[in-house]
Amino acid sequence: MCKNMEKNSHLVIFNKFLSNFAIEMNHELYIAKRMTLNNERQKGSPSLTVALVGIVLAVVVMILSIAVVMGFKGEITGKIMHLDAHLRVTNAALGLDDNYATVNGREVREAIAESGDFAPRIESISLIADKSAILKTDDDFMGIIMRGVDDGYDWRYLHDRMVEGDIPVATDSASHGQITISKTVADRLMLHAGDKVMTYFIDNSIKVRNLTISGVFETDLEAFDNAYIVGDIQVVQGVNGWHGDTGTQVAINMKDTRDLDNDAYDLYTLLAENTIQRESKNLFFVSTTQQNNMPFFAWLQMLDMNVVIILTLMMIVAAFTLISAMLMIVLERIRVIGNFKAMGATNGSIRRIFIYLTGKLILKALIIGNVVGIGLCLLQRYGHIVRLDPTAYYMPYVPISLSLPALLMLNAGIIIVSYLTLLGASHIISTIKPTATMRFE
Repeated sequence: MCKNMEKNSHLVIFNKFLSNFAIEMNHELYIAKRMTLNNERQKGSPSLTVALVGIVLAVVVMILSIAVVMGFKGEITGKIMHLDAHLRVTNAALGLDDNYATVNGREVREAIAESGDFAPRIESISLIADKSAILKTDDDFMGIIMRGVDDGYDWRYLHDRMVEGDIPVATDSASHGQITISKTVADRLMLHAGDKVMTYFIDNSIKVRNLTISGVFETDLEAFDNAYIVGDIQVVQGVNGWHGDTGTQVAINMKDTRDLDNDAYDLYTLLAENTIQRESKNLFFVSTTQQNNMPFFAWLQMLDMNVVIILTLMMIVAAFTLISAMLMIVLERIRVIGNFKAMGATNGSIRRIFIYLTGKLILKALIIGNVVGIGLCLLQRYGHIVRLDPTAYYMPYVPISLSLPALLMLNAGIIIVSYLTLLGASHIISTIKPTATMRFE
């Protein structure tokens, strides 16, 4: 019986504590709601207006920074992933002459087909043969790399980037002599879809092929547009005297690109085991898109650092703006604070009241900042108002990518930083004495 009475008394005390805590929090919040940000003797405070504008601008800049960088990363990564294979299988002796550093596409395909777990992860696989060449017209010439591809090549990206003509028709026997070139090459050599161009392959001897331009593409990726033309692999194989299973690389695109390093390791292990089992002399090397295009991905990592710097600076600006805003709110109500203290209010209670009051400013700034920032992002995303030089930025306009999780994390971060800032700035209230505030004008 005594134990039950003691337990009930503890529950009563705990319930009273919760009740008193709720009442205390409610009356502080109630007072903050009844108070206005502006001084009652003036309709508007210029200092608070400046603080509101400063926080809004900081929020807008942070939203735009994240959206632009995510847009750049998405667009550049997408271009590279479509124009270069997710995984590239080459001969370990790559770097010697073309006739030695070759891969057998049939051997790679058979090794993958025999694996029970790796083959289902592949979206497409194709044999590719690259060969240096010279395109020559009556008035000009240009060094280029001809990329010969087989019928497993994924043409979808280049098909969507065609500005003239179309990709070679795989079922047409005439497609063996067709190529697609970039708009950069076409403009320099003054070529159009349907034109023929003399293509010189220089090895131990000079071999000439008269190829037909089936289409002109524009990817805005200078490293690809200035370097490659794409055609049938049989042209390159014929020039080099290779059989139908020989190329310079096997290009593999995966269904899921989130863990290409692990995919590359699995494929390398699979090919190594196959080489040992067959006692083959071929040694394969497997590389990922990131490894084959390190300059681009290093540049994208630098963009991440720029965003971190911008977000840090904007957070600092917003924090100092909030400190200034709270000081102005406190100074404009210093007699009110004195009255609160004279009536027995604690410093902690008064601090919470003014934190709630300044929170109105933060909430208003967040709403306006998000509306303006997201609105500008949508305007740029669908209107392409801000243009870029494609030769420098690999795209003709500033790309935008909006992410709900990123926006939520940004706003949550702003709220947390704002609260910590106000918590520190509100300590000034503890230095105010009721006797001094009575004489304050």
